[in-house]
Amino acid sequence: MKLVSVNVGLPRLLAWGGATFKTGIFKHPVPARIMLRATNLDGDRQADLSVHGGINKAVYGYPSEHYAFWNAELPDPARTWGAFGENFTTEGMPETDVSIGDRYRVGSAVVKVTTPRLPCFKLAAKFQRDDIIERFVRSGRCGFYFSVVEEGKVGVGDEFELLGREEPTLTIAEVNTLYTAKSPDRKSLQRSLDVKILPESWHARFRARLAEINGHGTTV
Repeated sequence: MKLVSVNVGLPRLLAWGGATFKTGIFKHPVPARIMLRATNLDGDRQADLSVHGGINKAVYGYPSEHYAFWNAELPDPARTWGAFGENFTTEGMPETDVSIGDRYRVGSAVVKVTTPRLPCFKLAAKFQRDDIIERFVRSGRCGFYFSVVEEGKVGVGDEFELLGREEPTLTIAEVNTLYTAKSPDRKSLQRSLDVKILPESWHARFRARLAEINGHGTTV
């Protein structure tokens, strides 16, 4: 497991759907080691802190292995790392192996996995495609957010050293499926309520989905 690219960017104006807005989704790779702080990397900012950034979304990680899939699915295959707005382009960290609460040392920093990424309209605006959000969600290739446990410097080639895992937990793939599936698994929904590190907004959604299932004659 390693870091193949570190990507940063400052908010810029983008027009889409008849509106103009600021977005920090445009990221570019940086060659030098840079400081990872509590809410972002040096040289990186988020435009709308109500839904992006903050303590629980300080860093967005995206597996490099997904680029081959998107290059086959979408035009313009000459993409650079950071194309999906990620700060960390990773290797060897698929959503099926990474779990909520996993703690890693990378460089001199320590990070913790918090949630999958849920794309917003700005992804569609960046790619200039109305269908990209649905395709992104349906693919399961969502990536994941980190919080920062210890600040430190990070750079290309740094290994991710697993320091510990939370119990109970779910993988990023499992949580993403629970959030997006039309008919989520009842037992997994129940398990998700015991994953303490998940934000309350996620717990609230899973409680509501569980209530819907129970309301159709299923009991806990």
